[in-house]
Amino acid sequence: MLLDAALAYARHGIPVLPVHSPAADGSCSCDRPGCERPGKHPRLRHGLTDASVDPRRIEMWWARWPAANVGLRTGVVMDVADVDSPAGWHGLRHLLGDAMPVGPQVRTGGGGWHFWFRPLGYGNRVHLLPGVDWRGAGGYVVAPPSRHADRTTYYWVTGPGAEPPEAPAALRELIAGPDPPARHEDGGGRIAHPDRYASVALTAEADRVARAPVGTRNDTLNRAAYALGRLVGAGLLDAALVTGELTAAARWAGLGRAETTRTIRSGLRAGRRQPLDPGRLSAA
Repeated sequence: MLLDAALAYARHGIPVLPVHSPAADGSCSCDRPGCERPGKHPRLRHGLTDASVDPRRIEMWWARWPAANVGLRTGVVMDVADVDSPAGWHGLRHLLGDAMPVGPQVRTGGGGWHFWFRPLGYGNRVHLLPGVDWRGAGGYVVAPPSRHADRTTYYWVTGPGAEPPEAPAALRELIAGPDPPARHEDGGGRIAHPDRYASVALTAEADRVARAPVGTRNDTLNRAAYALGRLVGAGLLDAALVTGELTAAARWAGLGRAETTRTIRSGLRAGRRQPLDPGRLSAA
């Protein structure tokens, strides 16, 4: 099934590469102790540069590694918006006026989403929005029917049509700008539009707090205050604005006034001690 899928993608002109696969215990076939990207990094020595549409080469790869996950090079047939968290989902909806993209959609093994678009010609954008990366020229994504480390499978929600749609104008505007370095395994990269990033982060974190289930509300609020505190420390957000937005969200979720005040103050204080560098991303 994996080989068949790889050959089908190649027939559509998408360069394919074999990717390591996860074991039943969640470890990676690379056998590196504590691998941070099980089932997500290339098996080939030269990685992405060896991606191919040659069916004979693809058959040779999967004859050697029949359980290999399927990687697809982006920036050739499609670019991909990679959404990996609820904050990313809400942030993308906010950016697009509460509408989600049309066109090919993949549900990832980790519970995220891949939205396919026509190539824009830009490179990767790491943390384009909180919880959203852009995979363009020089990037790749893991594709259905690959397996995730938690034993789930990537699958199509809306299958690929004849051609991916054009990215919405708001998304194209956000992606445009100085081309940052491609993402490295240490998570390095640049924020293309720090002010917009901070604005969407505030909206996404407040929404996450407001929707937090009972039993997770205070922890969610604390995490949100810490994340936004890092942006306050970087001079990208105003502390009073953050406090007001999180307070309103916490009240909507049902948290008490004293608990809310204490948690926001603590989270903001901790975040401001480790401000996010607007020019670089490290542990955001």
